[in-house]
Amino acid sequence: MAAPYSRIARLPSQSFFLLGPRGTGKSTWVRQVLPEARRIDLLDEARYQELLRRPAALGEELRTLSAGAWVVLDEVQRLPALLHEVHRAIEELGLRFALLGSSARKLKRDGANLLGGRALRLEMHPFLPEELGNDFDLARVLRAGALPVVWRSAEREAALLAYARMYLREEIQAEAAVRNLPGFARFLPIAALFHGQVLNAASLSRDAGVSRTTVLGYLEVLEDTLIAYRLPAFESKLRVREKKHPKLYLFDPGVVRALRGSVAGDPAPEELGVLFEGWVLGVLRAYGHHRSLFEDWAYWSPAEAQRTEVDAVLRRGKEFLAIEVKSSRAEAPSDLAGLRAIAELPGLVRRVVVCRAERKRITDDGIEILPVAELLAELERETLWP
Repeated sequence: MAAPYSRIARLPSQSFFLLGPRGTGKSTWVRQVLPEARRIDLLDEARYQELLRRPAALGEELRTLSAGAWVVLDEVQRLPALLHEVHRAIEELGLRFALLGSSARKLKRDGANLLGGRALRLEMHPFLPEELGNDFDLARVLRAGALPVVWRSAEREAALLAYARMYLREEIQAEAAVRNLPGFARFLPIAALFHGQVLNAASLSRDAGVSRTTVLGYLEVLEDTLIAYRLPAFESKLRVREKKHPKLYLFDPGVVRALRGSVAGDPAPEELGVLFEGWVLGVLRAYGHHRSLFEDWAYWSPAEAQRTEVDAVLRRGKEFLAIEVKSSRAEAPSDLAGLRAIAELPGLVRRVVVCRAERKRITDDGIEILPVAELLAELERETLWP
C-alpha cells in the first residue's frame, strides 16, 4: 500500500470539530495525528444504536479515561445529542475531543453551540498540490478532482459517479435532509452547471422544476453538507454600482463533472475555464482555513459591466489582494480589465492574474502575471501577501 500523503492541517492543542465532505480524508488524518486516541465511530451501526438508545453510556465510558486524553468521535452529526456528554467530559474530566463530521446541518440545527468556545472548527479539503508533492498533476485534477477517495482509485471515473450516488444516498436520503428526493436529484446537475456563476434562484427554480423557496432550501443543504459554498459580492465603494448576488462554487472539479454526468475524458474547452477557476479558489479557500491566508473574501464586478470582474478579493486587516484566474497560457488585454478597474481600491497591495503562463512578468501598471506553479509556491512559503 502506498504511503499516505502528509496533510497541511495542524493538530490543535484543544478540542476541535473537523468538518469536510465525505471522502476528504478526515478519519485518515486523525488516525495519523492521534494514533492513541479512544475512537468512537457512529458509522458502526451497533455502536450508533447503543448510543441512540442511551447517550449516557458515552459518559460512563469517558470516565475511565485520564485527564488530557484524546477522544475521536466520528460522524458526530448522526447523534448531536452526544455533545451534552462531550461538554461535560471537557469541563469535568479534562478530556479533549476530535469531533468529525461531513455535515453541519444537524449540528447547526441541534445545538453544536453547546460547546461554546470550547472547540475550534477546522475543515478538511481535497488534496492540495503541497500535499501531493511530485504526484500533483493539474490536468488530472481538472479531469477527476483531488478527493482522496477518488485520487487513490484505479477507476477514477467510476469512483466519481459512485461518490455522487453515495452523496444522495448517505448524506441526503439517510439523513432526511430534503422531503422531495427526486426533486433534489433533478436539482443537483443543474446546480453543478451554475458552478462559478452568479446565483440566480429563479433560473435554478425554472430549470429544476421546483419552487424558488425549495431551491433556496436545496442550496442551504448543499452548503450544510459542505459540497458547495457561496462567494459573496464585494462592496468596494469605487463610485460604481456593484453586483450584490453571490457566486456558487462546488468544492471539487471532479465532483462538478460527476454531478453534471460528464466524467469521461478530458474536460471540454468550454468547461475548462470554470473548472480551473473553481479549483484555484478552492486552493485559496483551503489555505484560508489552514493557514489564515485571509480574514474575508469576495468577488468584485460592477453591475453595468458584464465582462469586468475580479474573481477574488482577499482581505487581511485593512489590506486587499485582488486575483483574477484564467485557464489560458497567455492573458488577453480584456483579462486585465477588472484588475485595472479596481486599482483605486484603498488598501489594495497586489493585483494578480493566475494563469498557465510559463513565466512570471509584470505589466507597466503593476499587474502581475503569475503562473499557477508560482502561486502554489507562494502559498506554500506563505509569501502571497507582500
